Amino acid sequence: MTARRGLLTGIGSIALAVGAWGTGAYRATMAAAEARIARRSSVIDTSAGPLEYAVAGSGPPLLMIHGTGGGFDQGLLFAHGLVEAGFRIVAPSRFGYLRSSFPDDASPAHQADVLSELLDHLGLERVAVAGGSAGALIAAEFALRHPDRCAQLILIVPAANLTGRDPVEFSALQRMAVERVLNSDAWFRAFATLAPETLLNTLLATDPALLDRVSPDERRRADLIREGLMPISRRTDGLRNDGYWAGAPTQTAFEDITTPTLILSCADDLFGTADTARLLAARIPGARLVIYPDGGHIWLGHDANLTQDIREFITGTSRP
Repeated sequence: MTARRGLLTGIGSIALAVGAWGTGAYRATMAAAEARIARRSSVIDTSAGPLEYAVAGSGPPLLMIHGTGGGFDQGLLFAHGLVEAGFRIVAPSRFGYLRSSFPDDASPAHQADVLSELLDHLGLERVAVAGGSAGALIAAEFALRHPDRCAQLILIVPAANLTGRDPVEFSALQRMAVERVLNSDAWFRAFATLAPETLLNTLLATDPALLDRVSPDERRRADLIREGLMPISRRTDGLRNDGYWAGAPTQTAFEDITTPTLILSCADDLFGTADTARLLAARIPGARLVIYPDGGHIWLGHDANLTQDIREFITGTSRP
């Protein structure tokens, strides 16, 4: 509740300041955001319409499925350490994000099937599959629906309603405030600029106090994740869709997953994914569970640990 009150307070402060905010700064920011994602991805036609993706690195293939507010760019950022560790990362933009379509059926199951079409296009028969936050639902569905193509399954800070109660339920006033921010690039940019710690605490479910305890590289990673939410207008359909599927009681038969599975979370994730991770580990046969003591929803301060844990899980070897 404190985080959500902080969101309302932050938006209230923005309402007083946004009118005086120069349009020049806003236009420059938008141009920079568009340039950041331009010319870095490709688009293919699928049975559900256009699907955007990017590929980085070389080595064993890993499909990195981004979380809420993401796109291929967030997927590449999440997998940056894995690229350096010698993996070839395939990072799609899911339904409703950036240049990917938003079909009538935007369920996790349908998204998983369309990602199988992406693997066909790339000539990849079998890959490791990782999903972060709401992307974990799609990763799990991929393992269920295409087990012959999923070598390993990695669920990172998984967002799912396993108990019948939405772990991130908002009041009507809070929903209205969030809608105001998410429906306008100008409002969102003002929020990100004038209340960056509130954004980290609420939309990214991470305690801003961690910023003072992590390395400069990790602080920069947090900045890049926040910056990567822009332009928000090209991610809104995906955000709303993720909110629905992550908040609704899950339809995924996790207990039927046969793929070797690794689940990672942080004990202080304000979205409560540590509890979700424990429940998933009890449902998925043979799943391995790793919960870091802190780091929030973006595992701040533990990116190197997460990279190593995933690398060791996939390769079956430990670093010397």
